[in-house]
Amino acid sequence: MTGEGPVAREEGAIRPETDRLLLDVMLGSLAVYLRVCGYDAAYALDRGLEADDRIAALAGAEGRRLLTRDVELADSVEGAVLLAERDLEAQLGELRAAGVELVPDEEPSYCGRCNGSLEPVPAEADTPSYAPDPGGTDCWRCRSCEQLFWRGSHYERMKSVLEA
Repeated sequence: MTGEGPVAREEGAIRPETDRLLLDVMLGSLAVYLRVCGYDAAYALDRGLEADDRIAALAGAEGRRLLTRDVELADSVEGAVLLAERDLEAQLGELRAAGVELVPDEEPSYCGRCNGSLEPVPAEADTPSYAPDPGGTDCWRCRSCEQLFWRGSHYERMKSVLEA
């Protein structure tokens, strides 16, 4: 769909429990926010993809809904979501206006860095010195890249952007 806004309403709402996403090379920051909201949101550059035909093929092969700012790419992928805005907050506004669910997960599911699945860190686990004690703060570790996450100031800033 092109020129009419990000999502055709008759295509149905996009929800984390029903939609797997693929974001093109222009939407890396948006991918992180969608992951915070519980979306399985693959980012093309994380997969080493830049060419439109390879991005389109991956969307089809993995059954992912493509989000893109590229009109030609959007036209080539059925059900693609075309975003017009460059600014992250404006992109979130476009998605929200189209009915896309953008609510931070209480229990995070996906790694903000690599989109791997997260697992809770046990209270007695050793963590790096930069991280809080998991005995006093809920923490999660990515099963793929081993990045550690917790609801700190960065999460709170992201949450306030999503709520704005």
